[in-house]
Amino acid sequence: MAIHGGMGGHDQSWLLARALATTLKDKRVVAVSRPGYLGSRLELGASPDEQADVYGALLDALGIESVAVVAVSAGGPSALQFAARHPSRCRSLVLVSACTGRLQTPPEITARLRMMRHLARLPGLPHILKWQAERNPQAAARRAIPDDTMRERTLRHPEAGPLLRALQSSVFEHLHARLPGTVNDIAQFAAQRQLPEGSISAPTLVVHGRADNVVPFSHAENVCRVIPQAELLALPDGGHVSLFTHLDVVRKEAEPLLNACERTPLHRHRIEDLHEDHSAQT
Repeated sequence: MAIHGGMGGHDQSWLLARALATTLKDKRVVAVSRPGYLGSRLELGASPDEQADVYGALLDALGIESVAVVAVSAGGPSALQFAARHPSRCRSLVLVSACTGRLQTPPEITARLRMMRHLARLPGLPHILKWQAERNPQAAARRAIPDDTMRERTLRHPEAGPLLRALQSSVFEHLHARLPGTVNDIAQFAAQRQLPEGSISAPTLVVHGRADNVVPFSHAENVCRVIPQAELLALPDGGHVSLFTHLDVVRKEAEPLLNACERTPLHRHRIEDLHEDHSAQT
């Protein structure tokens, strides 16, 4: 079960699943639209715990007993609540650049959201912006990956490049349908509480860049303190889109959790910070 971040939807959940898994041929993917995103009414569940229960109801409707859960950024809180509230249904948990506690949205993100709300009201403009993002992926990626070398390497990567470009352009597809959930996320996270210690028993991998300027690295450290068996993959030069800039190493660490057919405890260890030359894409 893949859970998208802010300005997302089921299309970005599907991209998340494609990014984390080396292959999806042997997997059934539940790519969700959280309430307030792309056809899912916000009334279904505004808070992370309500959204977690919606996921449980969705799995019931699909006849699925348990899942490996992957979540990125703003999808983190509801994924954590699902693992805590429905422990028998969560085989494993992978959190990527995830919000895991109280978060005040950076001013530049808030300003960008206000701009997006205005743009969504102008007929045809989101389609033009989508075309521009597809036509000039370098410019679209510059805000997320300011380092020229890392950006070039990521866009040239045979898998990370197309996935990142698809993510960037997807934001402008049905832009108006992504805004209610994003606005709700910001309000919810400003009042977020940390999960109680020991509430999650699923094998957990926490992936986070130390240079993340959207969700501080402290979120990763805090969640690893409250989940006893959590492993931390810390990326020294990784930003908020570390999934793409460090795709190969993230996939390598996530694969055992995605392929687990049943919940089996992992040996607890902390994955040491990867040296820059080891984390570089080839």
